Amino acid sequence: MNQRVLLPTDFSKNALNAIRYALDMYKNQQCDFYLLNVFQVDGYSLDNMMVPEPGNKAYDAARKHSEEGFQKLLDILELHIGNPKHTYHTISTYNLLIDAINDTVAKKDIDIVVMGTKGATGSKGVIFGTNTVAAMEAVTGCPVLSVPQDFRFSPPVEIVFPTDYKTNFKRRELNHLLDISKMHGTPIRVLHIMEESKLSKTQEANKELLETIFENVECSFHTLEDTKVHKGIGIFIESRGSDMIAFLNKKHSFLGIMFTKPLVKEIGYHARIPVLVLNDYSK
Repeated sequence: MNQRVLLPTDFSKNALNAIRYALDMYKNQQCDFYLLNVFQVDGYSLDNMMVPEPGNKAYDAARKHSEEGFQKLLDILELHIGNPKHTYHTISTYNLLIDAINDTVAKKDIDIVVMGTKGATGSKGVIFGTNTVAAMEAVTGCPVLSVPQDFRFSPPVEIVFPTDYKTNFKRRELNHLLDISKMHGTPIRVLHIMEESKLSKTQEANKELLETIFENVECSFHTLEDTKVHKGIGIFIESRGSDMIAFLNKKHSFLGIMFTKPLVKEIGYHARIPVLVLNDYSK
């Protein structure tokens, strides 16, 4: 079955960069790529009960502008589009971005969302665009991969997977991480930041389970002590030149900690490598 990849775009440079990253990452895979643009209509607000419909002059003009944007985008991607393994679909919709993503994920049975960390309104002071952070938290039907501004694709050298071993792992939650590892022969580096003197029995059991899940890919387990979680992850990544990081978003707990505003500047290294957010399907 083809991979189904959703690529939200506002036709900005950063969105284009994320799209190119995805096309290169799945270069040798049979894929359906769904390009999604959410457009706004002059004189209407999504917070308003008044909803424009086809036939409305402003709505039709906004939709036409979106469709013209797709035509320009497909022209830019012409070299990529020559890949016989890839099929492209465009979706123009009047909606809130996160609602549109969730709706498309459900209706098109999407396997992964790939999006840039900054859009047309991004600023240099923002590490993750607010839309990307919102997608990481709110899109739970499939993984979300964020691609930093100007980050060019090359097969990942290694994927860092931080964990506290405090939650049960399910193979289906980690399948996309395994797929990327197998696609590119990329090793997974499991990183634990020690907060206690030793692992509890539950943590030991969860670690053994993770070893079983990762048994068919190259994998190693690492531990750091006497450091804060965000700082330890940063030190590990920078010292090794890691070029992708994957988080398991368990009931929002870990991401809730990682992306609180006081920590954003301290974990700025995330903006320099792609971040794969996997989801807890038990929710």
